Amino acid sequence: MMQESRVWTGKHFLQGNEALAEGALAAGCLFASGYPITPATEITHALARRLPQVGGTYLQMEDELGAVASAIGASWTGKKVMVATSGPGISLMLENIGYALGVETPLVVVNVQRGGPTTGIPSIELQGDMIQPKFGSHGEYEILALAPASPQEMFDLAVRAFNMAEKYRTPVFVLADAFIGHMREEVVIPREEEILLVTRKLAAEGLYASQFKGFLDPEVAPMPVFGRGHRAHVTSSCHDEWGRRNVTDASALDRFIRGLREKILRHLSDIIDVEVQHEDAQVMLFACGSVSRSARHAMTRARQEGLDVGLIRPLTVWPFPSEEVRRATRRARAVVVLENNMGQLVHFVLASMTDSSRVTFLPPQILGTLHRVDYVLDAIRKAVP
Repeated sequence: MMQESRVWTGKHFLQGNEALAEGALAAGCLFASGYPITPATEITHALARRLPQVGGTYLQMEDELGAVASAIGASWTGKKVMVATSGPGISLMLENIGYALGVETPLVVVNVQRGGPTTGIPSIELQGDMIQPKFGSHGEYEILALAPASPQEMFDLAVRAFNMAEKYRTPVFVLADAFIGHMREEVVIPREEEILLVTRKLAAEGLYASQFKGFLDPEVAPMPVFGRGHRAHVTSSCHDEWGRRNVTDASALDRFIRGLREKILRHLSDIIDVEVQHEDAQVMLFACGSVSRSARHAMTRARQEGLDVGLIRPLTVWPFPSEEVRRATRRARAVVVLENNMGQLVHFVLASMTDSSRVTFLPPQILGTLHRVDYVLDAIRKAVP
């Protein structure tokens, strides 16, 4: 059977979930697994249809635990891999995501968030899982997470998530939501040769574990791959640079934790991506994902009224861009934080500020709905010195 093009170049009118699936394919994804769940199912439908057309594999498992486990296994054969689900599925996947992090496995995890807790309302958006990637697994670790605000960014950040997963040998989250996942807008997909792709560093073929260090390198170690003659020990227990298990020595645990963190923290300038508009404004709005669309409209309206308002929007949510927030708000007399939850990222904004009294948290009037522009404008007017 003739294979279809991996990159669907051109202008398209796509749902956000469809755009993300196309972004995964453009990034070189050749394996995806999952289990149906609203509002993420369109991603798995698209990948189940498209992956076999480009020489890849989609595998529906019996549950989310099996889905993420199979993706991790596929990554260790050298494939670029992903899973897509929503909040309840992430809850089930977190133990294996922690495992992937500890054994330095490239993996893209898409969470199209919905209303919770528990089963909640599958069709209602809520930014209820924003801190889940950072604190959902146990122990000390750093995680990477991106927050798209449009179908175009669902495509663009899918590519970036795969590049980061491959470059840093780590799980990377895409924190979308039901609004963005089900929204339809124009999406422009570049030509294949215009898309910058990153592939992981691989160990030379046929090496024994004693011949190379495959773990805990601050500059990211080359990865041994199953089926290429490598004999390497891959263990979730505390281990050293060669993968050798050590569960009796606190200094080994110290090196294990610091090694996993340092490969992220040493490269923050490459990882952190923040959009800032009108950095010198007296009032700064902080918002990410779908809520930033309301913030942007409110900022435009406020400036038309002559109010000095700016916007800071983190595309990289984790690691949290503390220094960027501090720099963008240093001249602001007030900072208004918009989130579609009861307050999650606002605590990290507060921790970034030298004067937390300048910060106001603005939840939506009704949880699960976008902030109305007039409601945000009222908060801006109250915050204007």
